[in-house]
Amino acid sequence: MKIFISGASGLVGGNCLQHFAAQGHLVLGTYLSYPVQNTYYFNTLKLHDEINIDIHSFQPDVIVHCGALTHVDYCETHQEESYQKTVQSTINMIALANELKAKLVYISTDYVFDGNDGPYNEADQVNPLSVYGKHKLQAEEAVLSSHPYNLVLRVTNVYGNEKRNKNFVSRLIEQCLAGDKLLLRLPIDQYATPVNAWDIARAMLLLLEVGESGVFHIASNEYLNRVELASLVLAQFPQAKYEIQEMTTSGMQQAAPRPLKGGLKNDKFINRFPSFKFSKVDEFVSSFAK
Repeated sequence: MKIFISGASGLVGGNCLQHFAAQGHLVLGTYLSYPVQNTYYFNTLKLHDEINIDIHSFQPDVIVHCGALTHVDYCETHQEESYQKTVQSTINMIALANELKAKLVYISTDYVFDGNDGPYNEADQVNPLSVYGKHKLQAEEAVLSSHPYNLVLRVTNVYGNEKRNKNFVSRLIEQCLAGDKLLLRLPIDQYATPVNAWDIARAMLLLLEVGESGVFHIASNEYLNRVELASLVLAQFPQAKYEIQEMTTSGMQQAAPRPLKGGLKNDKFINRFPSFKFSKVDEFVSSFAK
């Protein structure tokens, strides 16, 4: 397959770029604001920007759209920017995919649910609480309605290897290795299903290779709150100096409302690929703690 990835310098996109190429596929990865090796500039909000890499000459079979504004609280107070970077960029990628007759893969989130009764399966009723969640839902609905062979993958609490170590788990590992003294104010009432970005890449490629479409939840079998997640990491660093302050979400006074009992069920995917094994957080962390 020939696969174009927007946002390939980020966590999910970067893991997809590496895995797809390693499996022998021809991959073109792009960035917007943060270049990494083997990526090229492409602005999803300006498809005709003269400095964009030429996607038309690449002629992809698949477009994987990973670019979005993911800072949940920032989205809440910058709604137009959130719309542009999440919804409008996706609408533009839909137009590009339709023009090139390519399958479009969109990365969505468990924030499309209200968190009253998670973890969720694909058939559960969506009801986003935040601007971020509403825009992600709006984008995924546009993807699904534009063509029946498009694919939406919902994920949450993604961690793994990335250049900037922006994800919670990698940042915590980095701080432990640096010997930083940590004060962690973490919500004890926000639950999710953390998933390794490498697993997302592996799962996505399997779905693409068999021509699946529609919505799939890609999630591990671990259901953890933020305190439990941090504790899994810290347990691998006995020398770490830290204090965890257990908070309620309401006590943290975040700008955007959170789905408290969030998370995703992976039954649909596992039923399709029963031999697939999802990583565990401590397995990832242990490779750094040796």
